[in-house]
Amino acid sequence: MIMPEPIESAVVFNSNGAELMGILHRPPQTVKTAVLIVVGGPQYRVGSHRQFVQLSRALAKENIASLRFDYTGMGDSEGDKKSFENISDDIHAACDLLCDELGIDSIVIWGLCDAASAALIYVPQDKRVKGLFLLNPWLRSDAAMGKTMLKYYYVQRLLSKEFWSKLIRGKVNVANSIGDAKGFVSDSVSSQDNQQQSYQAQMQTGLQTFSGKVCLVLSGIDLTAKEFEQQTLNNKAWKKLKSSDSTVHRIAKADHTFSSKAFKQEVEKYTIAFVKNNEFSGIG
Repeated sequence: MIMPEPIESAVVFNSNGAELMGILHRPPQTVKTAVLIVVGGPQYRVGSHRQFVQLSRALAKENIASLRFDYTGMGDSEGDKKSFENISDDIHAACDLLCDELGIDSIVIWGLCDAASAALIYVPQDKRVKGLFLLNPWLRSDAAMGKTMLKYYYVQRLLSKEFWSKLIRGKVNVANSIGDAKGFVSDSVSSQDNQQQSYQAQMQTGLQTFSGKVCLVLSGIDLTAKEFEQQTLNNKAWKKLKSSDSTVHRIAKADHTFSSKAFKQEVEKYTIAFVKNNEFSGIG
């Protein structure tokens, strides 16, 4: 028997008076948990390299419904663009639509970069969110950036043959390089408490209060991922990331947006497994 194809339909919903545009992917038979794809950075619902389209279609083949949408001021949605720490109302409206359309009360929020940060900020207010799938979350601070640049850029540069070859040929501006390095050293030893931004504290609080499951994916070739790891994985305030409720995957050669087909497929595999293998899933 030939199974019917998943349905992709445009949806329009309201958030604080602005009409937001999304694409709902509805398989003929669905698990009880749907995936909400929150868009991060200067992107819209298609995603870099069509990642969000391909992800939603891969999920649909596994009977997992999903919604990808443009938040206020992005893509085809109305209003003035918001910063990622101010899109909780949009995420709530998208969760409402998913639950109303599918008759569910269990959602996994999927977010890359500052969309992952927005998801962490959002979760304390919505018990329907049972899982967080976070890729290279944005957690920028001057102190962390200084440590990351020193560890992953300047040290590696000093070990590079290309650097020493350029230095010998006089093609390295030594004064500028030393000045930059001094700046990063200064940042890295400054008090992180003084550098802490409100959105960082909100992310931390969100994770501490979240009782669901977490899957963290970190790219091996990405300073944003390195920064997040530097600040969290050995920090007691982020201890949930090392608990039995959390899984961490590293894709060693992946860039920030998982731009190759192989990287995207690996992310799809992890996403499908996260939804299907956890206790909040089931066939309905």
